[in-house]
Amino acid sequence: MDQQQWNARKVVIVGAGAVGSTFAYALAQSGAADEIAIIDASQDLARGQVLDLAHGLPFFPRTNIFVGEAADYREANVIVITAGAKQQPGESRLALLQKNIAIIKKIARDIAAQDSSAVVVVTSNPVDILTYALLKELNWEAGRVIGSGTVLDSARFRYLISRHCDIDVHNVHAYILGEHGDSEFAAWSLTHIAGIPISEYCPYCGHCDDLTGLKETLENEVRKSAYHIIDYKGSTYFAIGLALVRIATAILRNERGVLTVSTLLDGEYGIHDVCLSVPCIIALSGRERIVQGNLLPTELQALAQSADVLRQNYAEIHTAD
Repeated sequence: MDQQQWNARKVVIVGAGAVGSTFAYALAQSGAADEIAIIDASQDLARGQVLDLAHGLPFFPRTNIFVGEAADYREANVIVITAGAKQQPGESRLALLQKNIAIIKKIARDIAAQDSSAVVVVTSNPVDILTYALLKELNWEAGRVIGSGTVLDSARFRYLISRHCDIDVHNVHAYILGEHGDSEFAAWSLTHIAGIPISEYCPYCGHCDDLTGLKETLENEVRKSAYHIIDYKGSTYFAIGLALVRIATAILRNERGVLTVSTLLDGEYGIHDVCLSVPCIIALSGRERIVQGNLLPTELQALAQSADVLRQNYAEIHTAD
């Protein structure tokens, strides 16, 4: 085949730590990408991860995995940013935020310098604030810059519902919306099992005597999930790696799947100029469209409150500059 006639599906991963390498491992197994480039500030770490993954190539679908450089942004279809600084002992949350925004802006300038046409996915935390900062730095159309948002939180939510109701998780449709953080909330009005609203499914389920209490319990479990995992083993990376594969695959294969990515709102749900998670159609161009569901008044209020939290956090950063 003429190499110039073959357009490889190329993913560039920025950050070779636990999340970036786990994502690369899962992506290689999925077969969704033809080329996977890994970039890291530590060349040795990037080389080590690539070599370790390359030794598994006989067991993967055909994939080219290599150490990347800034020039790889030019031909990338998807750029996934997992890089970020870790909080040091005694370091304030604000100082960490400023450090990570500086890292994100540096990456944005490198991407812009290559005239890349890729869709950029941010997963570094705080993901909503860093997605907003990257979008403003690149000044691209909003749909081409998204965050992993609450895609993982929504998966945790679906898992917990499926476990409680003793039903296959693939038959549960449910979303966590808002900030990827403590102000996120469960959109119960959009929660269905086998096409039946959760409030109407209870007679079939037979496992719930107190739906109101159950809702509160499950929502709190979702919020605390990451904290529990971090307490147990130090960090989370398996599930977020798989969530990133789901997002990247929806883009690479133009699937038009509905995922709760973090995206810039411009009047949707009455919210302006903030990145947070709502159901979106994800396709080749990135976020193709925001899906505006009929949220309850209490859910709209929760979404607005989440937006306010993010605005205040971003304003705090700029006030300190």
